[in-house]
Amino acid sequence: MANWQGFYKLSWQERLQRTIENKNLTADQAALITQHYDMVGEQQVENYLYNFGVPTGLLLELPVDGRLVTVPMSTEEPSVIAAANNGARMMRAGAGVQTVIESRLVRGQIILDNVADVVALQTYVETHLTQLLQVANDAHPSMANRGGGAKALTVEVLDAQTAIVNVLVDPKAAMGANVVNTMSEAIASVLRQAGYEVLMAILSNFATESLVKAKVAVPVTALATKQGMSGADVAAKIAAASRIETLSPYRAVTSNKGMLNGIEAAVLASGNDTRAVNAALHAYAAQGGQYHGLTRWTVQGEELLGETTLPLILGVVGGSIGIVPAVKLNHALMDNPTVNELTSTIAAVGLAQNLAAIRALVSTGIQAGHMALQAKSLALQVGATPAEVPALTAALQQAGKFNEATARELLAKLR
Repeated sequence: MANWQGFYKLSWQERLQRTIENKNLTADQAALITQHYDMVGEQQVENYLYNFGVPTGLLLELPVDGRLVTVPMSTEEPSVIAAANNGARMMRAGAGVQTVIESRLVRGQIILDNVADVVALQTYVETHLTQLLQVANDAHPSMANRGGGAKALTVEVLDAQTAIVNVLVDPKAAMGANVVNTMSEAIASVLRQAGYEVLMAILSNFATESLVKAKVAVPVTALATKQGMSGADVAAKIAAASRIETLSPYRAVTSNKGMLNGIEAAVLASGNDTRAVNAALHAYAAQGGQYHGLTRWTVQGEELLGETTLPLILGVVGGSIGIVPAVKLNHALMDNPTVNELTSTIAAVGLAQNLAAIRALVSTGIQAGHMALQAKSLALQVGATPAEVPALTAALQQAGKFNEATARELLAKLR
């Protein structure tokens, strides 16, 4: 029987040895773990063993608010970065993506149960508003000193005995999770002293007070395909496909997943929380009772217009951003954006990714590009050397069979 007793207390070397013994790892497997050990990683997570790398590539010259931005993207999916670059290329034919960020606040929730009188609670919060905001800001004074901190309190009544006291916090350049949680717990302590039963105090990742609006106008001429489909025809089909996303949640889920291929890759590379972003975007897509697409494409005259509104709360300081060298490098590649610039960039990545995906779907089909990249992955999988990959990829595409047996057979012929 495997012995994992006290694993979290062990040194990294002891954890490695225990894992080798418990899982009967080979010398090569143990060497792989050792090769990918990282001192910073060991400080980040419990039971640390090794770093699992994700390939990182560049989205080049994404046009955002008058700038051409280089965006690092970290993803295991072969076609994502290629598609994002294709979308950016089409967008550069026009004025690029324009964004607006109207506010940037994070919501903390102090959830109260068994409330005897919700009206009395509302009155209490209104009469003690200044005191409660001060308590929140005193819990994290450096944030208030920088012009951020707790800005507002609201009471949300869920039912006759359950309510939420919401604190809205400006986290400045940070994503704000730790700040908001600290402030929420400080307010919770005061409410407990006032006789209220606090169930929990925690931020919400549904960032409806942190909306970024992005729009782009692409000349229809930029949408024409090499196979002869005119830009006007492609634009009309993209608009029709976009309409389907308002009618079919099954189509909307797949479209949003494709959009998130790009968003998540850029968010991950920036050192931000991909799970929080995913949860917020999917919740926003489900507002109104039916899940819908996050983008809307329409044709106006000679332009294809794309629009999206996304709840995005990101950071350029805090968390892994200041301690992981690769993340700091990625911010440097983006010219060290402000938090608003990063937010706008991520929204623009989503539009570029979505544009490229829908254009492919309504013209040549998605599989042509996917299979070309899949052939390359398959060539690497069967052991082709870097020099052999191009020839084997071409042979696989010509054969039209994308499986390991065919790849090995063709590789043997090449050799």
